[in-house]
Order: sequence, then C-alpha cells, then structure tokens
Amino acid sequence: MTRRVYLDTCCVIYLLEDVPSFSEAMYKRMADNLDCLFCVSPLVRLEALVKPSMDGDRRLIDNYEYFLHDQEWLSMSDTTFDQAMWLRAKHRIKTQDALHLAVALQHECAEFWTNDGQLVRAMPGFVVNAFSESTSP
Repeated sequence: MTRRVYLDTCCVIYLLEDVPSFSEAMYKRMADNLDCLFCVSPLVRLEALVKPSMDGDRRLIDNYEYFLHDQEWLSMSDTTFDQAMWLRAKHRIKTQDALHLAVALQHECAEFWTNDGQLVRAMPGFVVNAFSESTSP
C-alpha cells in the first residue's frame, strides 16, 4: 500500500515560492520519497492562494492550482471539524492546524509534514518536521 503523506501549507508554499533554505530542502525531501502519495485539502488551497490572490499574481496562482490539482485531495466533513475541535482543545493548537491534522488523521495518512515545531510536539511520530535532518529517510 502506498504511504500517504499530508503536506502542510508551509510545505506547499516552500515548494512553489523561492524561500531561501526551505524550497530546496522540500524538493529534496519529496524526491527522496517518490513512493509516497502526497495529499492536500481545500484548506491548503485556501491558505496558499490568499497572498498571491491579494497581490494579483496570476502566474503564482496558476502554479499553485497546477501543483495542487496533481496531488491527492482529501475531503473535509462535519466529522473532520468535530475531530479538529477535540485536537485543538487537547493540544492547544490553532484552528487551522487542528483542521489540517484532523483531515490527515481521518484519511489515514501515515505522516503529516510541516515546519511547525508545536505540531511536532503535539503529535510526535505522526507529525514530522520535513526540514529536520533527523527525520530524513
């Protein structure tokens, strides 16, 4: 069975925008994990497209849409929001972070890649700092 990996919004932004020291690391991590099915949700799209939409950057919007279209899309249901509520309360994390985690858990992803240390501390093992040397494959 293919290992499913949920990409936090920061990972997608690092892939598509030239973010010094992060973009190259994200490309390398994905290249080292070609056996994975990379997953996103409507929340990733919402968060990633806000700034380029505000800036009127049509080229970047198109790049995001193209990339996101090629990933595995995970739906969000009422159950997702219920689980996010409990995750937010238990781990004292932001609403959007709880929603991302709930989507990944609900769809049985093997890992959740991020650069958010608070999420790594909340759910170690499942949440992986994709930019840490110690989590390299």
